[in-house]
Amino acid sequence: MNIVFVVPGPLDQVSGGYAYDRRMVAGLRAAGAEVRVVELPGQHPLPDAAARAAARAAHAAFGDARAVIDGLCLPAFDGLDLTRAVGLIHHPTALEKGAPEETRDALRATERRLFPAMARLIATSRPTAQGLAAEFGADPLRVAVVEPGTDDAPRARGSGGPGCRVFSAGTLVPRKGHDTLLRALARLFDLDWSLVIAGSPDRDKVHAHGLAALAEELGIAQRVRFAGELDDAAMAAEWDRADLFALATHWEGYGMAVAEALKRGLPLAVTHGGAVADLVKPDYGVTAEPGDHEQLSKAMRRIIFSAELRRAMSDAAWEEGQRLPSWNAQAAAFSAALPA
Repeated sequence: MNIVFVVPGPLDQVSGGYAYDRRMVAGLRAAGAEVRVVELPGQHPLPDAAARAAARAAHAAFGDARAVIDGLCLPAFDGLDLTRAVGLIHHPTALEKGAPEETRDALRATERRLFPAMARLIATSRPTAQGLAAEFGADPLRVAVVEPGTDDAPRARGSGGPGCRVFSAGTLVPRKGHDTLLRALARLFDLDWSLVIAGSPDRDKVHAHGLAALAEELGIAQRVRFAGELDDAAMAAEWDRADLFALATHWEGYGMAVAEALKRGLPLAVTHGGAVADLVKPDYGVTAEPGDHEQLSKAMRRIIFSAELRRAMSDAAWEEGQRLPSWNAQAAAFSAALPA
């Protein structure tokens, strides 16, 4: 099979979506496919002139290859013939919180034109796939679901107490809801907790600065560390020291960080935006409505207070994590989902 895999900008960027793309490219190559990666320059997802020009050039070079286009750069191809192309949809770009409403409206209109016209859409979760049909007019018979895989990982040993070390991972952008998490924890001033947030501040520096200012305003700055973008070794160390994983996201196409937390046996405290709720069960996690810091705070109180409860939830999380699929299995499923 000859495949052109199109991504927005460098493939080595740090995010769940880029990690998924890298693993699918590697899996397809390992299975014998010839895969050419095209890193599309310019602005995405609302494309500028550079992005559109690069998309036209890439499209002209597809030839007989099967094109797989990451949904983040898919709007740059608007107006081109994509009837043989496959869209890889982590989540529709129109759902990105924090973008101006007019931007989201423009993206929604573009995705409603593009999604139904493509040979196949591959969504990274069941809720995302359902939304592609219900909200964007995609033919459900041409939508496949290939969830992310997981790597084997050691069980987190935890902080060793006496307090609860909360860990969160995600780029510092509005969609990730770190402000909701900060407000939720600030209400638990009577409990012994600390928070580490791993994630790049560079994508939205104004929002990242606002998060640091919010921690100061809430009087919790000394308990919160913004760790920035971490390499693999530093990230593994943070996972190992964590007692609880928290994510207050407004929307996730899947929730790869949540899956990794389960793989390491960490209890969960999350908002159920998008597909995240599918990964959380009451025996190892609590959930709240996206944006509702009071509800999230109440849900987290008992877990942070009780080390005994965290141990029991950790056992359940570890058992669940071992049942998650591997990347090899999901790469094979991705290959099978591509049109012949």
